[in-house]
Amino acid sequence: MGGWQPSPFVDVAAFGIAILAAGFLLSWGAETAEQHISQGLILAAVALVTVLPEYAIDIYYAYMAGASGPNSQYVQYAAANMTGANRLLVGLAWPLMVFLHWMKDRHRSIDLAPGNAVEVGFLLLASLYAFVIVLKRSISLLDFVVLIAIFGAYVWRARNLQKSDNPEEAEEPGPAAALNTLSPGLQWTAMVGLVAVAGGVILVSAEPFAEAMVSTGRLIGLNEFLLIQWLAPLASEAPAITVAVLFVRANRAGDGLIAMISDKINQWTLLVGMLPLALSIGAGAISPLPLDARQGEEFFLTAAQSLLGIALLLRLRLGLWSALALAALFTVQVGLAFVYRNDEARTIATLTWLAWAYLGLAGLLFLIDGRRLFTLLRGAVMGDFSKLEPPGSEGDSDVQRSEREASSIAG
Repeated sequence: MGGWQPSPFVDVAAFGIAILAAGFLLSWGAETAEQHISQGLILAAVALVTVLPEYAIDIYYAYMAGASGPNSQYVQYAAANMTGANRLLVGLAWPLMVFLHWMKDRHRSIDLAPGNAVEVGFLLLASLYAFVIVLKRSISLLDFVVLIAIFGAYVWRARNLQKSDNPEEAEEPGPAAALNTLSPGLQWTAMVGLVAVAGGVILVSAEPFAEAMVSTGRLIGLNEFLLIQWLAPLASEAPAITVAVLFVRANRAGDGLIAMISDKINQWTLLVGMLPLALSIGAGAISPLPLDARQGEEFFLTAAQSLLGIALLLRLRLGLWSALALAALFTVQVGLAFVYRNDEARTIATLTWLAWAYLGLAGLLFLIDGRRLFTLLRGAVMGDFSKLEPPGSEGDSDVQRSEREASSIAG
């Protein structure tokens, strides 16, 4: 408020912590609302609300890209922050849920419910459309309309998903549990207050944090592009990932993974779509966000990684080996990005080959589980989950399926 800026390092720390804290306030308010809204819808809402810090930072970069002109570095910053955040979720957050679940209970996979085909199916639709953007090498307002429509259809379908019938699973950990002990009127007051305060903090902090990231990179001699791509998303995504971790620790590993998948849907639709809108507002005219040779391959890699993540979820399960594969590939791409940080040509070549590697693995899995793919899509779009067998049941014999059905009826 006083305009005091001691150094970029202090600015990054101060405003980064402020954005992190605001994200936690948002997550507590959103989790509390689970007692009043269907579980499918609230998990989508939690994912949306907790990524508001990421939205604020990236939209600021896109706005400045429009205000500064098409040749501005802000164009690259906007694309870098978006692709980094998306790849961070699939390559780090998804595997983290599986690893924590295995460490806690020695379960080798997180199994999802048939109704979670909605999240997987709509993420697939958004990822397939992402390749249209790859071919165009730009993100336009038409893309904004299409991606918003996909997100709207996802929320519309998720609204029908019911909360768990198990009261123990409905309990929220941490501050949300304390808020749920209040009267309904006080709960809504607290939720509105948390969102209002956190929103104000994010709006005030987004610009100085985004600018301090650029200045810090220049001062320490590190490519500011990489700082914006990886460090900024770590700060802005931390609240959402922490909420998902709390779900896993509270014996709700499925909800934790679904929260991260919903987070990915939000960013792969709303965040990507809003970039040309923010850029057009900054420019004062309708303008697409261009993707140069580097950013085009960054987006290509992000889309390819999304397809592999979806291919690993076709059986509505993310196993330990699948999580290890995602984490290992993510580690390779981040490592190579820093190794070739000063060699643009090698960086672009690396991005391209990694993207084709992801696509090759995804294509192989889609061929193996092709029938499952169409069944899952039908369940996501039409709401028909009857032909989606629970994870682990595909290889059962008729006798085993009958015994399981009998046990379910008896229960």
